[in-house]
Amino acid sequence: MNSFGQIFRLTTFGESHGIAVGGIVEGMPAGIPVDEDFLAREMARRRPGQSAITTGRQEEDRVELLSGIFEGKSTGTPIGFEVRNSNQHSADYDNMRDLFRPSHADYTYTMKYGIRDHRGGGRSSARETLSRAVGGALAKMALRTRGITVTAFTSQVGDIVLPGTYLDYNLGDAENNAVRCPDTETAARMETLIREVKAQGDTIGGVITGVIQGLPAGVGEPVGNKLHADLGAAMLSINACKGFDYGLGFADCGKRGSEMLDTFVVRDGSIMTAANHSGGIQGGISNGQDIYFRCAFKPVATLLREVETVNKDLEPAVLKARGRHDPCVLPRAVPVVEAMAAMVTLDHLLLSKTARL
Repeated sequence: MNSFGQIFRLTTFGESHGIAVGGIVEGMPAGIPVDEDFLAREMARRRPGQSAITTGRQEEDRVELLSGIFEGKSTGTPIGFEVRNSNQHSADYDNMRDLFRPSHADYTYTMKYGIRDHRGGGRSSARETLSRAVGGALAKMALRTRGITVTAFTSQVGDIVLPGTYLDYNLGDAENNAVRCPDTETAARMETLIREVKAQGDTIGGVITGVIQGLPAGVGEPVGNKLHADLGAAMLSINACKGFDYGLGFADCGKRGSEMLDTFVVRDGSIMTAANHSGGIQGGISNGQDIYFRCAFKPVATLLREVETVNKDLEPAVLKARGRHDPCVLPRAVPVVEAMAAMVTLDHLLLSKTARL
């Protein structure tokens, strides 16, 4: 499947070294102001070549909106868009034509389709996430009309962990550094580590934390398509994402129930929870509190040094990859995490309108 969502639905197309990547967004509510400057800024946050710790590929990533918008507003009809590729170095991948990169999708794509585009990974390339960034930007435009915000930031690189919780920081400060961590000192240490592994031809992983604020209680589904389940599925569909938890998740699953209760308090006639161990979701449905979650990202599989592998005939071989690759996906994955969270949130907000007349 190349689609995400039920009511708000994104279908993507394109390959890393093809003519273009793009998509179709269905279910965008009519009458939403479409801010193309905001869209351009969101694309700039994801684009390659934005700093010394990301891939050196240079792409303008200019989005051409093809349909579904009239006089600056969404019409409620499908929004088609495309982004032309302009800076492919396909020859960099010639030595990978008959080799499988360890821990990459090269082998599994070949087993599934019997053919693969070896240039940059083809459809398995993270360039596909460009289309998700467009869908996420449109979803954010709709959500902000209801006062709902989606933010993400880098909270761990290697063994360097951001102290405390998201409540301890101004999350907007994450955009002030190349790593996208909201603490200047921790960000500097993370960047130093990424530079070190890059110089060694190696890669490193870490964790991105996401926060959804302003979503009212009662949004989500009770059995299938629970809100946290759809968030998890969306995050795990991102290239290199290997784990997802929300609330306190794995961190405190060994504690007793008496230590973890979200006790109720009443403020201005509304029920609130004094603690938020549940991460803003209970029974698959939002409870009105902040929703917070974490995504674990593995180190990039393509190393710029010699590694042992096998060829298409399953014979031992040695590969030294060439080309331009991220030593750490986290800085550019932050806006992708936000995009996927925004699309899931809007999709469930629209679904919630079907529960009661």
